[in-house]
Amino acid sequence: MQLTIKVIEIKGKCPVYDIGNKIVLKQGYILDTKETDVVCMHSISSIMPFYVALSKGVKAKEIGLAKGDSNEAYVQCADPCDLTNGGTVRFEICRVD
Repeated sequence: MQLTIKVIEIKGKCPVYDIGNKIVLKQGYILDTKETDVVCMHSISSIMPFYVALSKGVKAKEIGLAKGDSNEAYVQCADPCDLTNGGTVRFEICRVD
């Protein structure tokens, strides 16, 4: 089992991520550095509260992270790009068995 966290949207200009970049967590908690494109420490704070539940099979909808009945979870980094001239990055988190 793994979680694949993919960059799906960037508002503003992110100096780290590009659309399509991914972070891969094996067994739900091991960062796979060979499969991961890049990691920004600011984005980790947005992922941390949810990765354990999602890796254990909790449905994204149950924790308020789904779009409709989707199995994918959606989170975004904490950069308020309108105020910092940075980039707010949105992620899609998928559990792969």
